[in-house]
Amino acid sequence: MVSVILLATGLGPGVCSGWEGSGDWAVAMGLGVAAVAGCLLPWGLLAVAFGCSLFAVWKLGLVQRLRYRVEASSPRHGGESVAEVLKAHGVKYVFTLVGGHISPILVACEKIGIRVVDTRHEVTAVFAADAVARLSGSIGVAAVTAGPGLTNTVTAVKNAQMAETPVLLIGGAAATLLQGRGALQDIDQLSLFRTLCKFCATVRTVRDIVPVLRKAIAVAQSGTPGPVFVEFPIDVLYPYHVVRKEVIPKSAPKGVVGKAVNWYLHNHLNNLFAGAWDKRDISPLPVDHPMATANEVQCCMEMVSRAKKPVILLGSQATLPPTPVDNVRAALESLAIPCFLGGMARGMLGRDSPIHIRQNRRDALKDADLVILAGIVCDFRLSYGRVLSKRSKIVAVNRDRSQLLKNSDMFWKPTLAVRGDAGSFLVRLAEGLRGYQAPRDWTQHLKDGDVKKEKANCEKAEEEVMTHLNPLKVLHRVEHLMEEDSIIVTDGGDFVGSAAYILKPRGPLRWLDPGAFGTLGVGGGFALGAKLCRPESQVWIVYGDGSLGYSIAEFDTFKRHKTPVIALVGNDAGWSQISREQVPLLGSNVACGLAYTDYHTVAEGYGGKGFLLNRENEDQMDNIIRAAQGECRNGNPTLINVLIGKSNFREGSISV
Repeated sequence: MVSVILLATGLGPGVCSGWEGSGDWAVAMGLGVAAVAGCLLPWGLLAVAFGCSLFAVWKLGLVQRLRYRVEASSPRHGGESVAEVLKAHGVKYVFTLVGGHISPILVACEKIGIRVVDTRHEVTAVFAADAVARLSGSIGVAAVTAGPGLTNTVTAVKNAQMAETPVLLIGGAAATLLQGRGALQDIDQLSLFRTLCKFCATVRTVRDIVPVLRKAIAVAQSGTPGPVFVEFPIDVLYPYHVVRKEVIPKSAPKGVVGKAVNWYLHNHLNNLFAGAWDKRDISPLPVDHPMATANEVQCCMEMVSRAKKPVILLGSQATLPPTPVDNVRAALESLAIPCFLGGMARGMLGRDSPIHIRQNRRDALKDADLVILAGIVCDFRLSYGRVLSKRSKIVAVNRDRSQLLKNSDMFWKPTLAVRGDAGSFLVRLAEGLRGYQAPRDWTQHLKDGDVKKEKANCEKAEEEVMTHLNPLKVLHRVEHLMEEDSIIVTDGGDFVGSAAYILKPRGPLRWLDPGAFGTLGVGGGFALGAKLCRPESQVWIVYGDGSLGYSIAEFDTFKRHKTPVIALVGNDAGWSQISREQVPLLGSNVACGLAYTDYHTVAEGYGGKGFLLNRENEDQMDNIIRAAQGECRNGNPTLINVLIGKSNFREGSISV
């Protein structure tokens, strides 16, 4: 009886497939055992047989076969359905590294006007999609082939999860009939991504493409945004006649078992394409954004109106839709509360705002009587909350409940915890406090400290270093010459850490860093996505020489896709952020040393333009920077290889 059930439901030898894991085996085995037990009682046997029949009818898709038509002569394919959904959701770019599993998607996207941008590594494709999502406020999309194509994306997907970026990862997969049978690049891909993504699904039939994609995109953008993963077996993407050729035997099989297998294969094929081209709604589903209540806003208004020394700490969440960043900026300027900006919120107040405080954050938090944490988390970046004074009233606003209260059981306690969107909260707060402005003496006190610290940084930039160039001097000159519409992408450790103190984003959404995961290798992908979103802007990648190695090959991508950027490489021939602690603590520089490599020559080998800046041509520094900008304006991706010496500017900074 058990073997009959297994054969009927496609689990018998030579025909088991289309099942979504071991749970289905357990169900089938349970039914078989129940059937054997039912043999002891005639009525029980009939009941079990009836139940098994219904189960087999459902599992074999016979109901769907009755409900939907199969258009065997249609030349259409599932890739077209994918492209149509993406187009309806405003997707302009799909980033990829090509593979046969996903070719129908890429071809269909190109045909309907979605730009397909191929990179030299799959991780870059996801980083580029991440950047597009951050800068456009919509979903970013990457499509990669099965197996190693997907495993290569894991770091970027985890980065998107921790940065709370809505990214749709589309992955190819082995054909539904061949999964688990040793097909090329066939692995359990869903298990890899379930802990990384808000939503994971595999598409089992062509008619499921539209509803699964619509749901995935809505989930990615709802609540706390994050990545989602949809897997497409190859046989749901290619046309009926192509799949039929691969599935159905060329000659009619003989014997009962052969005919049963042949029937199963025909049935499976027809179920794949049943209802494939029926008209379906492809428009976006509603997206849910958690909002603060009126009472929560009112409570914060009362605390702000009584505060003498308020500060706002603004994180990346404040840049998320649905509130435009310009509205958030106007709200902050209306309140005139001193602000510290982090993550994607850097640049929110422009280059030289009187309320933007860049230095001495620890001292300011020690003195403040009210701290508003707007989309920022008490993790290592705020010493797990230990930098917050126990005397301060603390208002925390975050979309994610676990992030909202992180470490509040140890080092800090919120006076008011609001699970909601930070940007809209600030706008409503400013509307309710129209006419209010924070005490000017407090703001001026913090700004005076800022000016003093930045003056000291300028003096530090003029110090001689033992070899090569002072990195602070180089960064100050770049800051001075950088155009107003520039976007800054950061990818590195020590040199990038220094740049964060010197370089000033010119406006909202003009700074891109990896976020809390601290990922190296984001530079090429982030810059690619940024340049596509803002073609009129000059995009700068600030690289360490270590991090450059991850994505220097993308200079080929920049050249081929006409997305010129400028890479500024701080080349000190080592992993200095690690070496700074490793050598004094452990007495060895092992694995921290690199070489003063001619990275400018490498960039030229990929079709770009390269410049070397060192002590010998230090007096030409401004001219070289301007020349690099000119090459970029002429359509050439450009790299400035800056040989820098060691500086103690960042002594005491963390690396673990």
